[in-house]
Amino acid sequence: MLKLNKLFHKGGADANVFEDRIAPTREQRKFLMECKNKVREHLKPRIRAATKTILGMEHVVEPRFRTQGSWSYNTCVVPAKSPAQEMDWDYGVYLPVTVWEENGPPHQMAKAYFSLVEELLKDLCKAEKWDLITGKKTCIRIQIADWAHIDLPLYAAPEEEFETITERVSLEKAMLDGIEHIANARAMDESYQSQQWKDLDHIAMATRSGEWRESDPEAVANWFRDRVEEHGEQLRRVCRYLKAWRDEHWDNGGPTSVSIMIAVAQNFVAQSGRDDLVTEAAAKHLGVVFKGEIREAGIDDKKEDFNRLEGPDRAIAARRFAELGAAIYESRMMREHQKGQAVTQMRAQFGSRMPWDATLIEVGGEADAIRNTAPEKVAPPVVLSSSAG
Repeated sequence: MLKLNKLFHKGGADANVFEDRIAPTREQRKFLMECKNKVREHLKPRIRAATKTILGMEHVVEPRFRTQGSWSYNTCVVPAKSPAQEMDWDYGVYLPVTVWEENGPPHQMAKAYFSLVEELLKDLCKAEKWDLITGKKTCIRIQIADWAHIDLPLYAAPEEEFETITERVSLEKAMLDGIEHIANARAMDESYQSQQWKDLDHIAMATRSGEWRESDPEAVANWFRDRVEEHGEQLRRVCRYLKAWRDEHWDNGGPTSVSIMIAVAQNFVAQSGRDDLVTEAAAKHLGVVFKGEIREAGIDDKKEDFNRLEGPDRAIAARRFAELGAAIYESRMMREHQKGQAVTQMRAQFGSRMPWDATLIEVGGEADAIRNTAPEKVAPPVVLSSSAG
């Protein structure tokens, strides 16, 4: 029996294991944050100046901005196949709306909002030598490098709720120091704790076609944050491993990051010091659930299907996840003299960023294997009601 945990996670500044090799570098984080800040500082005064004259608002208001997506979940990984795959920073732009119709803000505002922001970005993109990507239905994309882009979804919220929206200033500063510092920043950041995003009951996203779509960009983040608090940082690490694995097996497309996160978290059982066992269990679970729908009432009470894959693609994803789970299991079952073979098998699944270092593999006995086997989640027994008399 082999313990593969240290191939994935070892801890320490110079560990250089899979977890470290898939994490964005400090230079990448710094570049992305600087670009994102340039976008904010360019748009903020210009949108403010246009809120009455172009968007037809009753008074001048200033937009607010919020980091969303994988940088909010703290699950961003470096793509395996750049530039075919890219890192992205999802940066929401928010405006308050005084008049709130039955289905959201005034309908004529959506298209004007979209057109305004896109037009305002042209000068900035020209000055920074960025490419403004037009044509996306639900966001404005800025290509800031051949390996990265910024997506700007545009939102509106009722004016009385709008005052709760703030940026995570110190949290974003912590991103410069790496993923391991972010949890501490969350605990210390009073502005982060004081935000009341859960009170934003009505958020609408503008589309290029001029429609408003009901949207809650924080719903997934809040749900996932609760799951990490419940299970610990191992959950976040396993999601990163599987996202990096996904990028090895799909040049583009494949299971979405959100669907992976939700499916992993729904069935997660933490095991201290055994990221290999937990990743194996997660892969086997995903090999089952990706055959069908993935729903989570804790995120969407209407029970949206987060599995965006269609028929045959669902079967392909499920099969590949199952193969991953089997490969980790087979590698763990190897003997001490087969450590090199186990590393080879792990690299076949996770790619060249999985370290080629058999010394990271430890040997465990049968008793150890039993102690470290994840308990199965068992449905509670059905107890029939009875009465005495």
